[in-house]
Amino acid sequence: MSEPKIKIVKNGPYLVSGNVPISEKKITSKGKEYTLEDGRELPQSETYALCRCGHSKNPPFCDGSHVQAGFDGTETASWVDYLDRIEKTVVGPDLDLLDDGRCAFARFCHRNEGKAWDLIKSSDDPHLREEAIAAAYECPAGRLTARDKMGNLLDEAYEPSIEILQDPEKGVSGPISVKGKIPLESADGFTYELRNRMTLCRCGYSENKPFCDACHVGAEFRDSE
Repeated sequence: MSEPKIKIVKNGPYLVSGNVPISEKKITSKGKEYTLEDGRELPQSETYALCRCGHSKNPPFCDGSHVQAGFDGTETASWVDYLDRIEKTVVGPDLDLLDDGRCAFARFCHRNEGKAWDLIKSSDDPHLREEAIAAAYECPAGRLTARDKMGNLLDEAYEPSIEILQDPEKGVSGPISVKGKIPLESADGFTYELRNRMTLCRCGYSENKPFCDACHVGAEFRDSE
């Protein structure tokens, strides 16, 4: 059996290999924070192709619609590693929060006790410290990472998996959530930095392809249509 991998096809789909489990998840509010609930069951396969253009009639899978749509899937995202592209570091008493700005608008940075950036500032409180870690760790885009004062990144490894996100609260379909350091190879053959968490665009509108930049919200993207 081959190792998990995602290969981007030029102006085409994401080719997933290595028997990566795939599921649909719904972003669901629970108080002031969010959780993932199971959506519809999706067929499992050792290899499959996921739509990247947003036009498939068989979402989340590719049906070749990118050809007729004339989809331009040119990758524009930086190849710089996470730690070198950090835009902001919030310093707290016990933890720091690293923020690279890649937002998929999944809102898991919101907790009942506050948002990740505020919780970090109260990280000398044991409860709020755990809340801050959770607010960062549950960010599917990988934008946020909590770091202790020894320099350790508090990002417990996920098992390799793919989750197709739906966002009923916003009335839109969300990105592809990729977990567990699955290698992502560009159409040009470059392998992006291995990431425990990342979200890939599937609406076709992102200006930071292949990654989600939350354009699905403004575009009112709904895969059921």
